[in-house]
Amino acid sequence: MDQLNRKSIEEFIGSKKIPVVVVLDNVRSMHNVGSVFRTADAFLMESIYLCGYTPKPPHREIHKTALGATETVAWRHVDDPVEALKQLKGDGYRIIAIEQARESMPLQKFVFGEGEKLAVIFGNEVSGIGEALLAICDYCIEIPQWGMKHSLNISVAAGIVIWDLFRQKLPG
Repeated sequence: MDQLNRKSIEEFIGSKKIPVVVVLDNVRSMHNVGSVFRTADAFLMESIYLCGYTPKPPHREIHKTALGATETVAWRHVDDPVEALKQLKGDGYRIIAIEQARESMPLQKFVFGEGEKLAVIFGNEVSGIGEALLAICDYCIEIPQWGMKHSLNISVAAGIVIWDLFRQKLPG
């Protein structure tokens, strides 16, 4: 571990996190959930909220892709995503939907402001983010795509968005 410059669990837990809460709403796939945990660990995200029927640890299928990140990344399960977003908004988080929608902003134009806290929502693999949640959001961001397909797997989309938010907070 030392040669790879990896943190121990204790070092990770004590590390300063990027002020981003990743919200997964009604995500069906345990592999997607595990992958998001692993990405959140890699880029020091603050925590993950698992909402609705999104599967939660402990589960073998989540652990298969998380590779231990469920032990390092803070997480909680919340039945009602509307209440979770209202609480986050009340705690000063700017709520961002990751969704293709009218008036959505391309990811490359989004600026993660100094001192800002974000909650980024990823919705169901088929139906996306529901209208009730979109109504609470401050912004809607989409990942521009130029190929024939205009959708990405949630774990891929989360990786792109989380990396971009982390990149904006890198020193220098």
